[in-house]
Amino acid sequence: MQEAQYQKQELAVSASEANAQSLLLVAPVLLLYVIPYLLLWPEQFKLHALEGFIKENNVRSLLFPLVMLLVFIAGAVVHELLHGLTWAAFCKQGLRSIKYGMHWKQLSPYCHCKELLPLKAYVLGTVMPGLVLGLIPALVGLLLGQLMLFLFGLCFTLAAASDFLGLWSLRHAKATDLVQDHPEKIGCLIYRKL
Repeated sequence: MQEAQYQKQELAVSASEANAQSLLLVAPVLLLYVIPYLLLWPEQFKLHALEGFIKENNVRSLLFPLVMLLVFIAGAVVHELLHGLTWAAFCKQGLRSIKYGMHWKQLSPYCHCKELLPLKAYVLGTVMPGLVLGLIPALVGLLLGQLMLFLFGLCFTLAAASDFLGLWSLRHAKATDLVQDHPEKIGCLIYRKL
């Protein structure tokens, strides 16, 4: 690609800005997820049912927070792998174009794609973790009345909040635009043919 033939636009923020902006999605996501669950499964929130849930899942156990932490860490790793594997499917150099790392100040893992991608491929790679770890488990948990699966999906939907904000920033992009994951910030660079 010859850059002189393209107009370049940066749609990116720092990791700390992305985390702060992601907080704006907490209330809407909670409303969109929790209200339907409460309406479909109100009996699960009666006192005896909540006591049963706590006992069944050993919530009072000292091991419970450790297990939840391990699930969250494993989920964060899988989240980044899903970004990378999806983008790699569209890269000329495959997995060699994908870089994984950690923003230590924010304790946030990241995945970076070095190649330019068509808009649809970039969007697919961006949305994949939110779908696979968030929306799908939450919907299955909602339909089956499985509170723990529902909470897992809710948690990983919230974990994908900065990805959803990134998608929102692409709302004015054209199907013919090329997108490159930003090498240092959360977001991307858009290349539009002149």
